[in-house]
Amino acid sequence: MTGVSAPVLRGAFAASQHSLDDLAHVELTWVEKRIENWIRFGTCAHEQILDRRRRVLSYRPGTVFAFVRWAANDFGTIISRIDIVRAVARGEAYQTLPFVRPGGDILLKVESWPKVEHVLQAIDAIQRLDIEPELVSPDHWRHIHNRMTAGHAPRSYTLDQHRAFLLRKRTER
Repeated sequence: MTGVSAPVLRGAFAASQHSLDDLAHVELTWVEKRIENWIRFGTCAHEQILDRRRRVLSYRPGTVFAFVRWAANDFGTIISRIDIVRAVARGEAYQTLPFVRPGGDILLKVESWPKVEHVLQAIDAIQRLDIEPELVSPDHWRHIHNRMTAGHAPRSYTLDQHRAFLLRKRTER
């Protein structure tokens, strides 16, 4: 076909750009009071700054991170959401998620600011125990998701639960 050019992709995720690595890539955008996407916790392997409002954080397989998205228009908030995601290895099953390529194992997803705020408070409580939230049992994030979906208060994460999770992880190897 002459005269027809390939479409220009204006984002961080051109198909050829990230298809050769095993990392999960998260595009973060910050336009004050319009679009505010950020990472609440999780250790990234690489950071790429695209421009003054956008950057891409990349995570190794198995890394757990919390991705918060908030957006508004002239009439108010249109989305408030938090997802706690485990980055997956190549060939592993995953769920798709906006701004995350290729996707990940979604351990928790919550929408609406009051629920997002409740999850952020749960993260704060875990950090007060001197536990990094990315090291918490994935079952706990699923527990919070399931309890909140059912309209119930989730149980707090405890040091005993964390010790048991770490012991179980050690014996599974």
